Amino acid sequence: MEHKTCFHCGLDATSSEIIYDDKPFCCNGCKTVYEIFSENDLTCYYDLQQSPGATPKDIEGKYNFLENTKIIEQLLEFNGDDTQIVTLYIPHIHCSSCIWILENLNKLNKAISASTVNFGKKTVRVTFNMEALTLKSLVGLLSSIGYEPFISLDDYSIGKKHVNRSLIYKLGVAGFAFGNVMFLSFPEYFQVGEFWLEQFKPLFRWLMFAFSLPVVVYSAQDYFISAYKGLKSKILNIDVPIALGIIVLFLRSTAEIIFDAGSGFFDSLTGLVFFLLLGKFFQQKTYSFLSFERDYKSYFPIGITKITEDGKEESIQVYDIEKGDRLLIRNEELIPVDCILIKGNAQIDYSFVTGESKTVSKQSGDKLYAGGKQLYGSIEVDVLKSVEQSYLTQLWSNDVFKKDKELVFTNITNKISKHFTIAILSIAILATGFWFFVDSSKALNVFTSVLIIACPCAIALAAPFTFGNILRILGKKKFYLKNANVIEQLAKINTVIFDKTGTITANKETQIDYEGLELSETEEILLKSTLRGSNHPLSRSLYNLLDQHDILTLDTYQEHLGQGIEAKYKNKHIKVGSAPFVGSSNDVSTLNTTVHVSTDNTYKGKFTFYNAYRKGLSKLFNKLKKEYDLVILSGDNSGEKENLTKLLPAKTKLLFNQKPQDKLDYIKYHQSEGANVLMVGDGLNDAGALAQSNVGIAISENVNVFSPACDAILDASKFNQLYHYIKVSKSAIKIIKWSFLLSFIYNCIGLYFAVTGQLSPVVAAILMPLSSISIVAFTTVCTNIVGKKLK
Repeated sequence: MEHKTCFHCGLDATSSEIIYDDKPFCCNGCKTVYEIFSENDLTCYYDLQQSPGATPKDIEGKYNFLENTKIIEQLLEFNGDDTQIVTLYIPHIHCSSCIWILENLNKLNKAISASTVNFGKKTVRVTFNMEALTLKSLVGLLSSIGYEPFISLDDYSIGKKHVNRSLIYKLGVAGFAFGNVMFLSFPEYFQVGEFWLEQFKPLFRWLMFAFSLPVVVYSAQDYFISAYKGLKSKILNIDVPIALGIIVLFLRSTAEIIFDAGSGFFDSLTGLVFFLLLGKFFQQKTYSFLSFERDYKSYFPIGITKITEDGKEESIQVYDIEKGDRLLIRNEELIPVDCILIKGNAQIDYSFVTGESKTVSKQSGDKLYAGGKQLYGSIEVDVLKSVEQSYLTQLWSNDVFKKDKELVFTNITNKISKHFTIAILSIAILATGFWFFVDSSKALNVFTSVLIIACPCAIALAAPFTFGNILRILGKKKFYLKNANVIEQLAKINTVIFDKTGTITANKETQIDYEGLELSETEEILLKSTLRGSNHPLSRSLYNLLDQHDILTLDTYQEHLGQGIEAKYKNKHIKVGSAPFVGSSNDVSTLNTTVHVSTDNTYKGKFTFYNAYRKGLSKLFNKLKKEYDLVILSGDNSGEKENLTKLLPAKTKLLFNQKPQDKLDYIKYHQSEGANVLMVGDGLNDAGALAQSNVGIAISENVNVFSPACDAILDASKFNQLYHYIKVSKSAIKIIKWSFLLSFIYNCIGLYFAVTGQLSPVVAAILMPLSSISIVAFTTVCTNIVGKKLK
């Protein structure tokens, strides 16, 4: 009988006799997966990987524990009515084809709406509907296509990751073999002619061969796998030259002992792999020691309003939230923790978490998940657990909100290292060809040394370490960037646009006067209750000014961006905002910002705000004008024009009465003319403009301005330092370029010695990690020096 292997998983399919589409399958499970791929035009997956699937028999019954409700609750990071989200750790993710198939899961099952791979952490975040697809079935689907998740039952907290000690084991095997091979090589080194040593020389050589086998087969396997996957996907990655060097050394050495032509290079081979792995291990340790993620996330600035036991409101940092606290969530604010709704009309938008802008209504006593955004006035909630910083930052950086500006942006590392491997392979082949004719004994050493000494690890490490440290330093200085890309884009800007109210004006120092009909106590309570739900800087200032009152739970609440707020309580109706919005016909031009009030369609009066500009505003603008075009786009009237003209540099453009859409259109037009725009706003009315700009910075003044629209959050107290922060971004790019130059000089010197045959592969393997570590040290020292210059 003809032997057949399953087209999907590669197991023996001779006896199953299941044929579909002229292809053999070992079981109906594999056949079903293939059918799903065929129906969804995904059969090119089999071109990327031969027999990639796992057999369903291997996982039958293995995941029955995923039917347990308590375990499901622990694993799910979000559990809405028809949307569930789970992050699974998948050790088998290793190449571009893995990412491709895992991000196309929605084509395999309609119940899956989205899946996002984090290649570095080897995780996939799946958004699905559990009514149509259970968690157990989802894990089964992943396993059947070759990506079985690792789920730890010892601790099933979100994102629990299996500790991978394989590098330490491989390093141990390589170190043991290297030590023994060196001992066995001593007689060969010293050319000792002692009788017994001569007698046992063949045995010593075969022992060296035996010790090198586990090094090549086990310790060096990651280099071979990575090189193979890269070549299969038509990518020349960093590991191709290293794998080539190891193979050549092993084959040449084996050939020498078989034909008794010499002892080979087993000492160099085992030493090479040992030092490569040691360098990798040391780099990992250095990286985790300097890990910037946890540092910068722990400084994350979101403020939240806590209601104390005596009913007072105080602003606290999110990481001070404790289980049992009562929080006030305003209109457009993010819910930072899992909690229970106590009071208010909750209309929650979970688009931060799920990517879908669908509003969910919740009743008192319902559970609300971290990441939801309140869209309907203010609510009060009781906290179920303390905040997880990394989770909030993950939401902020969610791929769902990636804008076109990031897609078209090519980072500095990709630009420089694009043709690196091709150039090194060319040099290695040319140099080896030369030595093959001049002195063939050196050809192999030259080939191996060139491939190892020129490993571009230093280039790969320069940017992440520099940007990581800059993110951490700026975080300490209360300037919080979404990710490293923002630093590169910030360094390229040539135009800076500012909003006025709440951005260049300081709310805390604003004076407010009221003129008009006296408000009754009922109207003042209604006004205070309405303002409580708003996050607008003027609303917050006015709310704090009004007398203490019992707060009402409003029947309806609506905020109209750029216009005002309206609310209803029983038979009372109130409008707060601009004169046209509240229905005032006697809007006289004023030199100050005003907020008008009407109740039951009767105009009551206006609150006049006497703006206090932020400390150091004039000095900041004078520094910025030397390098950038400056613009102020304000939604207010032109009453402040005279004051601003005196305060700001002559070339500053001042535009008033700008609606949110006008701001966005202004930025879009200037970008089409070649401007790289930095927009600084309050994160509310300016959301569209912040999203459109190349870099959007939201000013935070004890306000929860957490928004996917902004790329950075700047603490209001550090507003006058903006120029220096932009300068730091430019310094970061310079540091990376200097790192590349150092790496280039190092490679040139190393290549000179390698090409001229003066460098052994083992010395090259020792120098390679040293070059990476020296680059890391250089970038860390330089960024720290830059950081110390900041006030």
